[in-house]
Amino acid sequence: MNNFEFKNPTKIIFGKDSIAKLANEIPSDAKVLLLYGGGSIKQNGIYNQVKAALKDIDHLEFGGIPANPEYDILLKALKCIKEEQITYLLAVGGGSVIDGTKFLSAAAYFEGETPWDLLTNKIPTLEGMPFGTVLTLPATGSEMNSGAVITRAETQEKLAMGGAGLFPKFSVLDPQVIQSIPERQLVNGITDAFTHVLEQYITYPAGALLQDRFAESIMQTLIEVAPKIIEDPKDYNAASNFMWSCTMALNGLIQKGVPTDWAIHAMGHELTALFGIDHARTLAIIAPSHYQYNFETKKEKLAQYGERVWQITEGSLEDKAYQAIERTEAFFKSLGIHTRLSEYTEAYEGTAELISQRFYERGWMGLGEHQNLKPEDVEHIVTMAY
Repeated sequence: MNNFEFKNPTKIIFGKDSIAKLANEIPSDAKVLLLYGGGSIKQNGIYNQVKAALKDIDHLEFGGIPANPEYDILLKALKCIKEEQITYLLAVGGGSVIDGTKFLSAAAYFEGETPWDLLTNKIPTLEGMPFGTVLTLPATGSEMNSGAVITRAETQEKLAMGGAGLFPKFSVLDPQVIQSIPERQLVNGITDAFTHVLEQYITYPAGALLQDRFAESIMQTLIEVAPKIIEDPKDYNAASNFMWSCTMALNGLIQKGVPTDWAIHAMGHELTALFGIDHARTLAIIAPSHYQYNFETKKEKLAQYGERVWQITEGSLEDKAYQAIERTEAFFKSLGIHTRLSEYTEAYEGTAELISQRFYERGWMGLGEHQNLKPEDVEHIVTMAY
């Protein structure tokens, strides 16, 4: 097992009717900016619950943060924060709203030339404006980590940022919100969380027995509850396990002491930026090709994954590893997720070359757990995913 340090300061408030407790976590003298997305929280009752909890706290609102939080829209929120002298942020939404709020947390205190520098120059945020979250869509784990991904339509870019100052102070997780989520978003959440675990698990053996079993248990739980959630989003027990699995998949715990990959995400982000494909679906497009292309360096963990998660017991190590890739792709398809770029757009020709060129220009010369994947390798992987 590799050396590591681990600290996660986010307080989790989990369970039925827990949204009412959020006011206890915000300083009484704070001036809060409530941030949310397209307005679905006003139809499903979550908005009213949040407003009731904030009734004695000075607050303003900013809605309209889109899926794949858009830089230009966030700049409008940043203007509000500065003009209204906001001191605390509250994100009510899924990963996009929470990621957008993290950007605002960092940008509010940023003294550089432009907030976009936080992403292009990979400047870590060590102190940001304090914020909390009310999770409405389990998927990204952003409610309990310090990372964010921001989109800029003007340049067709989707870049990551983060830092120790971007952990939420608290996050409210009420599994009852699941019942109002459309099926498309539910399966996206399952796929996103599942791939988060794969990125931290399908690398090479590091002797981290407990970490491996943590990761395997999250994937096994997602596989078990996926059909239950899709069939009946009001199944509270399934919803609880789904929500907590998504949080645990990317709160930092399972990556400690082990190598991690994240090349799938790097390529997937480009597909979202170029074509507007849902983030989770871009991961399902790239993952099978990525594992096939890097089979030799990943086959031991692929085989272990096949044995422990998919109960593949027959065949050689290589046979089990190949079957594990096939079972993963089949799982995504069982959720209604397409796994080929050509199933999303007819304009896919030249995409691999464009992404490769972008990686060259950014100096991304070593992706993956071995940091040996060059832009030309990325080109091959994306081409395989057509």
